[in-house]
Order: sequence, then structure tokens, then C-alpha cells
Amino acid sequence: MPAQSHAPAHDLVVFGATSFVGQILTRYLAEEFGTHGRLRWAIAGRSARKLEALRGSLGLKAAKLPLLVADAADDPALHRLCAGTRVVVSTVGPYALHGEPLVRACAETGTDYCDLTGEVQWIRRMIGAHEQTARKSGARLVHCCGFDSIPSDLGVYYLQREARARFGMPCIDVKMRLKGARGGASGGTVASLLNVLREASADPALRRELADPYSLCPGDDATRVRQPDVLMPQFDADFDAWVAPFVMSAINTRVVHRSNALSRHGYGKQFRYDEAMLTGRGIKGQLAAAAVTAGLGAVLVGGALPPLRAVLERFVLPKPGEGPSAEAQRKGWFDLRFHGRTEDGRQLRVKVTGDRDPGYGSTAKMLGQAGASLALDFAEGGRPGGFWTPATMFGDALVERLTAHAGLTFDVLED
Repeated sequence: MPAQSHAPAHDLVVFGATSFVGQILTRYLAEEFGTHGRLRWAIAGRSARKLEALRGSLGLKAAKLPLLVADAADDPALHRLCAGTRVVVSTVGPYALHGEPLVRACAETGTDYCDLTGEVQWIRRMIGAHEQTARKSGARLVHCCGFDSIPSDLGVYYLQREARARFGMPCIDVKMRLKGARGGASGGTVASLLNVLREASADPALRRELADPYSLCPGDDATRVRQPDVLMPQFDADFDAWVAPFVMSAINTRVVHRSNALSRHGYGKQFRYDEAMLTGRGIKGQLAAAAVTAGLGAVLVGGALPPLRAVLERFVLPKPGEGPSAEAQRKGWFDLRFHGRTEDGRQLRVKVTGDRDPGYGSTAKMLGQAGASLALDFAEGGRPGGFWTPATMFGDALVERLTAHAGLTFDVLED
């Protein structure tokens, strides 16, 4: 349990509650936990006026929901906020621009933390800068608690759990394929992606780091296996379909490899993992894979070149604070398929689905349950301080929460 000097007033604080995803998360917590139940929670941000408006939108049931005012760059205010809660859930991105002061405050005060970042370069910097402090204080920090990377990380965890139960060994080769999804992007997600591209375009060392599938693994972990990476259209015999690159593979694969390293190579020292999008069979599938690859390449190139990036930001991509409508979130969904193969050739297939759009409706529920798990399931310990992944911090506890309360499913597909 994190070593705080006194009993905090709150179990959980949502920091950045008036952001696009923060508002969705706040409404979800109000519906799921109420404001006078087992979870004692509050909302925080830099504008008291916006916080009051958000609380007012929740109705009379939330009239006494505590409001905390703190700016992401105000170190004393962040330390006071952290001293008053067991867990901080942050939605303030791009995290590489705004996130470190809060991470530092949590590490120093022994306050647990989770967020939505998918910014590999920033996560690596936070681990390097604050891991030792978190270990001493007892703070457990868990990045990537949204669509990147809970479905991938817990999907592999679930597959490996089932493989050990059925075969007595893990699968050393695992693939994740996005079968389908419906949902829109928000300006916050776009801003985070563009910031990564902006940093990488100016820093050759960062480009090499981003290309390393083991970039988030502990520095003393010497295990390195050549990893597959779907960069071009290709036919996948295990799924009998064409596949194209999946933009979120760049973060998800790194998180999964860190989970393997932190679990003392519970997936095996020869573990290999990759992600891609299924585009269908035959010539139509091949053409679709080519189109997806070309479109993704155009966005990445445009985001890396300053003149094109400015055009995309001004005329094409959504701006921070913008995102899919509530109706679009409700109608959204995602379907991930996993294929695993053991060292002796036995195979296992798993499906992970969500009942809202992946980036916002489902992400808010995943983040909310991750924060609640830190506050309620692990309040009395279970993990020492440090930087964890969703799979290594939560494991079965979060799988159960997500299936019971967040509209996710984890299922073995029988042949």
C-alpha cells in the first residue's frame, strides 16, 4: 500500500475531468458508483467554472461531488491533490507536453496513478526519471489504461492464462488482429499522435527508440528476439485473410513485451508478438490492405512534415476538445482476435470485444475500472511501488471488472 502520512479524503480523483474523455469518464463513474457509495471520488481540473458546469450536468444526485482546482503545471497544487487521494486518474494530454508534473507528484507522495497515454517515448522517460522514487514511496503507476493498451495487453494475458490451463505451457507466438471497429477519433488523440511525429521527425535517436519493440522493457532485461512487424499488406495464413498495418501496434506491442518482462518472462523468453488489421479475403481483401497501408502512410508522412502537418491540423483533423457524439459512442464497438501457438505447435484462439466506440465510450469505462481497481482491489497492497502494465498490475481482477461492468468480453474460440 502506498505510504501516505494520513488517511486521504478520496479514493480516486479524476484529473482533467472537463476534457473530452474526462467528461465521459465522469459520467460513467457517476452512473457506475454514484457519489455516496463505496468509491469516494472527486473531479479535478484547472477551471472551477467548468468543473461546476460538469457537476451540474450530472443532476442533483451529484450535487455534493467534490471539486478540486489544480493546474497541470502547478507543482504545489498537484502535491496537495495527491496527498488527498489514494488514486489519480489523468486524462490530461498530450502527456508528453503536460503529464510529467503529475506523474512526479504521484511518485513522490506514494499516490497510485493511471492514464490513457499511448506515447511510448514519454512513458520511457517517465520510467527512467521516476521509477526509483515510486519504488521507495510505494506508488503504483499504470500507463495505457484505455483502448491502448488494455484490450491487447489483457487479451494476451487471458490467452496465456488459458494456454497454461489447457496445455501446461504458454504460447510463444501470438498475433492480434483487429477484425473490426466502429468509432471516431478525438482531437486529443490526434494531438498526441502529432506530437510523437513532431518529436520523432527532429530526433534520429528517438526514431530508433520508437522502432525498438523492447523499448519499454527494463534496462536489465537482456532477452531480445527478432520480432515480426506488419508494415506492408500481406496474407496471414493463420487467419486465412489479408492484413494491413495497425497504427496502435507501435504502443500495444511495447506494452505487451513489458508485461512479459515484468512477469519474469511468463510468456516465454522466445515470445513473439505482432498486431495488424484484417481486411478480408481474395482480391478485395488484398486491395483493401493496400488502401489501408497507403492511407496510414500518408497520415504518418503528413504528420512528420511541418507544412503538411499544419494543413492537417487546420483543415482535416479534429481539434482538442472535439470527438464523436454520444450517439456515435453508443453505436461503436470493437472486435479483436488473437491467435497463439505453443512451442510444440498447439494452437489457441481468443476473442476480445467491446460494446462502445474504442477510443472514447469503451476507453472511459476501461480507465474508470482500472482506477477503481487500484482504489478498491489493491488498496491494501498486492503490488509494490513502480511502473506496471495493465496485465501485470491488475490481471484477473481487471478482466473480471471489465466483463461485469464495462461491456468487454474475453472468450476462447473453440474450433
